[in-house]
Amino acid sequence: MAKCYFTGKTKHFGQSRSHALNASKRTWKPNLQRRRMMIDGRMQTVMVSVHALRTLIKER
Repeated sequence: MAKCYFTGKTKHFGQSRSHALNASKRTWKPNLQRRRMMIDGRMQTVMVSVHALRTLIKER
């Protein structure tokens, strides 16, 4: 399953509601990207959410 390495974000489930309050099932997926990063002294390819990636870049 796709999951952010740092935040643990995964997809969420819910319902879309029309004006008539009809419910249809839907999912919200996090914006995950594959990135190569130095983790514990070696390069690893990890799935990272863009929100976490932006935070990592700011801290640099």
